[in-house]
Amino acid sequence: MRTQVAIIGGGPSGLLLSQLLDVHGIDSVVLERKTKDYVLGRIRAGVLEQGLVRLMEQAGVATRLHSEGYRHDGALVSYENETFRIDFAAHTRQSVIVYGQTEVTRDLYAAREAANGKIIYEVEDVVIHGADTDAAHVTFTVDGKDRRIDADFIAGCDGFHGVSRQSIPLDVRREYEKLYPFGWLGILSETPPVNHELIYASSKRGFALCSMRNENLSRYYIQCSLSDKPEDWTDTAFWTELKRRIPQDYADGLITGPSIEKSIAPLRSFVTEPMRWGRLFLCGDAAHIVPPTGAKGLNTAASDVHYLFEGLRQFYENNSTEGIDSYSHKALARVWKAERFSWWFSSLLHRYPDQSDFDLKMQHAEIDFLRGNEAAQKAMAENYVGLPY
Repeated sequence: MRTQVAIIGGGPSGLLLSQLLDVHGIDSVVLERKTKDYVLGRIRAGVLEQGLVRLMEQAGVATRLHSEGYRHDGALVSYENETFRIDFAAHTRQSVIVYGQTEVTRDLYAAREAANGKIIYEVEDVVIHGADTDAAHVTFTVDGKDRRIDADFIAGCDGFHGVSRQSIPLDVRREYEKLYPFGWLGILSETPPVNHELIYASSKRGFALCSMRNENLSRYYIQCSLSDKPEDWTDTAFWTELKRRIPQDYADGLITGPSIEKSIAPLRSFVTEPMRWGRLFLCGDAAHIVPPTGAKGLNTAASDVHYLFEGLRQFYENNSTEGIDSYSHKALARVWKAERFSWWFSSLLHRYPDQSDFDLKMQHAEIDFLRGNEAAQKAMAENYVGLPY
């Protein structure tokens, strides 16, 4: 098989890149290790920056997003029982859209299928060959049969555990990582959200987040130990602990119910450099991970897709290599800013096991400064709604 762009990974970043390329007549093939149902079953983020929304519009897949997504013009931050609001619209004239990553993926699958896009599922033994030569290709197996795709370029959108990053030699890439000493226990419940905007809560018992997917589907998180397992937490225990961590007014109004999904995610900050090696380009989690506190994972993957798509479009439409040559530099410049914001916001709200009394006072002072300082709120709002591409 021959294609212009071989895309490894059929999650939202790989599908979005494929759809954008198709709109401009550039051929691609997507290789996905799992089934379509498995990909759609993954519960992920739901806060979309305007940059991602514009990319969905550009790809022709934003109709349902605009009709079913929820516009949020701000978010609440609480420290114990003190609560204040960060007004995104007032500080940036922008907002974010709450629309689940699963729904983004569903819309992209529908668009690729409508366009007869090439997506190959359940691929195994994927190997990237000749990425640093003019004969780049990918080999893999499907149903036990060996397959090969020759391509002008290869986009690695296959996540942290995928083969793409590992295909870049160790003497070429450098990795940066910070592991956090806690995880997030999250549940999904068919209950009305406790508030119409997100609540980021810091308490003596640890961090909590109140989020939502729609008017009758809520997503809640609490900071937990890395040694915890989802089965260690009954629904009753979760709701009780959540109520202890959010302001009393919201705890009193919280509507509880059975969880329909429960999981624990460890937190890490991770970046690999460079994000390009020859004809191989890394996108999204294949190149970087952020703690979920700032809702930057999917959104930072989208900015990678933007830079890569523009570079490939310039190559095929204008015979220019400027965009692909600057891809890694441009993508990483924005990635590190997203990493900084996610690290800062996580440090602001979580309780760390080794925090001293001085550290706690500094954390409280930082939150108090954010509460009372317009410039600090503006900086936070600018980062939350998304820095420009």
